[in-house]
Amino acid sequence: MQIRNREHQTPFTTKDGSTIRSLLDKSNAPVTNQSLAEAMLPAGAVTELHHHKLSEEFYYILSGSGTMEIDGMEHPVIAGDAVLIPAGAWHRIRADSALQFLCCCAPPYAHEDTYFD
Repeated sequence: MQIRNREHQTPFTTKDGSTIRSLLDKSNAPVTNQSLAEAMLPAGAVTELHHHKLSEEFYYILSGSGTMEIDGMEHPVIAGDAVLIPAGAWHRIRADSALQFLCCCAPPYAHEDTYFD
C-alpha cells in the first residue's frame, strides 16, 4: 500500500511554468503507468505552450477559473471541469483567478517528454 500526503510533497516548478506538487509518481512511489500531481497557477499567469509526445493528460480543476487552450482552440474552465489533453496536443492554461488543479498523466509525467516550439 502506498499513501502520500500532499503536505509532505515538495512543490517544484515544471518546464511549462506551473508549480507542481507530485502526489504519486516515480519520484515518491513504485508507479509505472501513470502520475498524479497538484498544480497551482496564480491569477494572471499562463503556462508555456507545449506538448508531450507520450503522455495523455487529464486536468481536473479544483478551484479558480481560467482558459484552457488545446491545439489552438480555447475554452473557459472552472472548478469541477475535467479536461482531456491527448498525447501530442499543444496546450496551455491561463488563470483568470488563482487556479488549483490535478494533473494525471499516462505514462507518468517526465520533464524529458515536454516539448516547446
